[in-house]
Amino acid sequence: MTPSFRPLTRIATAVAVALVGLGSGVACAEPTLYVAGVGGSTEQMYKTKVIPAFEKQHNVKVVYVAGNSTETLAKLQAQKGRQQINVAMMDDGPMYQALQLGLCEKLSDAPVYKDLYPLARLSPEATGVGVVATGIGYNEEAFKKRGWAAPDSWENLTDPRYKQLLGMPPVTNTYGLHTLVEMARLRGGSEKNIDPGFKALKDEIGPNVLAWVSAPGEMDGMMQNGDVVMAVYGSGRAVALQGTGFPLKFIYPKEGGIALQIAACGITPNAQPELSQQFIQYVLSPEVQMIQARENGFAPVNQTVKLTPDIAARMPYGPEKVNALIKVDWDTINQQRSEWTTRWNRTVER
Repeated sequence: MTPSFRPLTRIATAVAVALVGLGSGVACAEPTLYVAGVGGSTEQMYKTKVIPAFEKQHNVKVVYVAGNSTETLAKLQAQKGRQQINVAMMDDGPMYQALQLGLCEKLSDAPVYKDLYPLARLSPEATGVGVVATGIGYNEEAFKKRGWAAPDSWENLTDPRYKQLLGMPPVTNTYGLHTLVEMARLRGGSEKNIDPGFKALKDEIGPNVLAWVSAPGEMDGMMQNGDVVMAVYGSGRAVALQGTGFPLKFIYPKEGGIALQIAACGITPNAQPELSQQFIQYVLSPEVQMIQARENGFAPVNQTVKLTPDIAARMPYGPEKVNALIKVDWDTINQQRSEWTTRWNRTVER
């Protein structure tokens, strides 16, 4: 080879090496899955206890996009047709709105779906992945000091002895919305006839309410400070406060606790449809269902999960408790929710 060709040879070799390196980089690049879910303790649980094993098993990078359920729904609406989120996990109310808006793709068939409680199948496109109950939380020590019997009914919210000692979420919060619907039912109404619920909250429960509190952390603080001794609570939220050593007791009212599901769906259009479906199936696996129950108080929707008695006692676990939960008509509620919020602000929480 003559000297005049050596520089050209070196350049060709360098280009070839670069192309080989680029090709191997492309081959090894991990796909990315964007999963939207609530923040706080749920986000930490997913990031540390749930996502790493899925990433390793599927050679994928999972990015957790934290936000409350209404924020996630707003993102999905804003990105409609050019979605950046692959999997959305939301409370069941906003999830039903996402379904009505056509934001979810159909769930793939998989054996795990045969193991779920019937209430978990929200639609062909969405599934519950965990369930908590809306009920009543009370300060057990404060009740004992006053010689009061433990609450056992939704009607206890109207008892004058709790005047200015009751904490209540507003209807913009799912716990508050559940209370509105349940009081309407107890007064002869329903989701389709909500007037009795508004009247009960304004005239019967309202005088007992010290504050309408939407932030769960703020409600916990009021309980811990002794400002309120009873509040409408979620079973999962109660577990978090009980974990601090506070003597909060959670009860399922005799009329029934109300089901609040954490639901999941794959978003459409979706750049990672198969991985999205696999992630949802993974969350429904007994292993992850157990993690959610132990770490965050989400009761399993997978009927095959076996919990220890101490963990099971903190949530609606097992066929008897799950099947006893009251379900609400989200399709009807979501058609009127903005109107109810305006009415609430005008007539109840003024």
